[in-house]
Amino acid sequence: MVGSCNMKCPGLIVGLAFLFLAQSTEAFSPSGRPIARYGTDMHTCSAYRTCPQSLQRQGLSRGKGHFQALGSSISADADGGLLGQGDEALSTSAETATTATTTTTTTTTTTTPTNGDMEATTTSVAKLPFWKVLWRFSRPHTLIGSALAIPALHALAAPSMQQLFSRPTLASIAFAMLPSLLMNLYITGLNQITDVDIDKINKPNLPIAAGDLSLGNAKIIVLLALAASLAMGVSHPILGTSGLNWTLWGSAILGTMYSLPPIRLKRHPLMAALCIVAVRGTIINAGFFAHATAAAYSTTAAARNSAAAVTVLTCLRNNRRCALSSLFFGVFGIVIALMKDVPDVAGDEQSNIRSFSVRAGQVRIFHTMRRLLMLLFASVGTGFVYQAAKAVPISIGLAVSRMAVGTASFAAIHSVRHQAQDVNPKDSAQVYKYYMHLWKLFYLCYLALPFAR
Repeated sequence: MVGSCNMKCPGLIVGLAFLFLAQSTEAFSPSGRPIARYGTDMHTCSAYRTCPQSLQRQGLSRGKGHFQALGSSISADADGGLLGQGDEALSTSAETATTATTTTTTTTTTTTPTNGDMEATTTSVAKLPFWKVLWRFSRPHTLIGSALAIPALHALAAPSMQQLFSRPTLASIAFAMLPSLLMNLYITGLNQITDVDIDKINKPNLPIAAGDLSLGNAKIIVLLALAASLAMGVSHPILGTSGLNWTLWGSAILGTMYSLPPIRLKRHPLMAALCIVAVRGTIINAGFFAHATAAAYSTTAAARNSAAAVTVLTCLRNNRRCALSSLFFGVFGIVIALMKDVPDVAGDEQSNIRSFSVRAGQVRIFHTMRRLLMLLFASVGTGFVYQAAKAVPISIGLAVSRMAVGTASFAAIHSVRHQAQDVNPKDSAQVYKYYMHLWKLFYLCYLALPFAR
């Protein structure tokens, strides 16, 4: 699967993603059943019409009559429906249609804004620049994590500091960066496309749920990102290593299986957690480590000839730094995967997503993940302090490096505990803020990775 891009299983799964995304007329519920038909504009989507908050934010509702609906007033939809708590069909009789028209006209006349209000309304419906929408669509906190992982793992795999700052290393980092970020965009974008109704409850500010990005345009973006990422991975005979393609194809396959019906691993909490752990742990860390070893540090002719033998499995088996870093970020991935669902219980329950937080409760999952992360940092800190003491007779520099990692690990324990003290696990806003704090610690771990020797 890693070495060639014509394997049937990966091609089939990614092909299904292309097929699904090419069909821009249906959206799916979390159970995989079609729930609504979408046009190219989210304002004509029946699921979108059930989200009055989004329409009130924009200040208008589009329909055949272009009726205005300001504040909490009732507006008519394109086919004569009512925008309220849900879509209710009206009678098709002439009398009922006339009544609906009269009611709507009266409402419009009553709520006609003054000149000052009109300026405010015009400002509120102004579209955001596309680059801002795309940045939000990419889920920046995940994008930053992937961007930091590549140079950090190159530094961890470097035989010496001199080779780390060499031209082959810089070329290897640059070549891996763009396709990896595009793959990240594909995975996070696909998840938003298939979770529109859940996001309207849990994350209403995401671009599709908020109406800033149409479903059709979102599908075009993720299809282009997927195609460009996989194509770039095999576009160079030396830099297109098996490790890089393992990372790209493995992420694409698991990301597709996580979000896309009919597999949709997100519906099964254990499989969903394992999927995130596999990507954040083994696939990214071992994959980029193998890529760095083959593309950046196989500089001699003999090494380049044997670079094809540098695979993810050989790095995991034969290199302790690769195995331990994959284990560390795999456990950290468990914490992120389960903590992510704690503030999303309301939408998950309504959409029949039986996450661990729904099954066991928000309080239990929150405190269990907090303790697991503290235990992880305590294990790392103790191990590096012990190894620093052993390294003193050998190398003072190595001892200082290990002591710094150990001390940082104990500081992270304090940060995890201190930030959680005032968090109510049932308050989504507080938990989400804490969740983003854990992502910051995740970034710092990659910054510390070059010193973990």
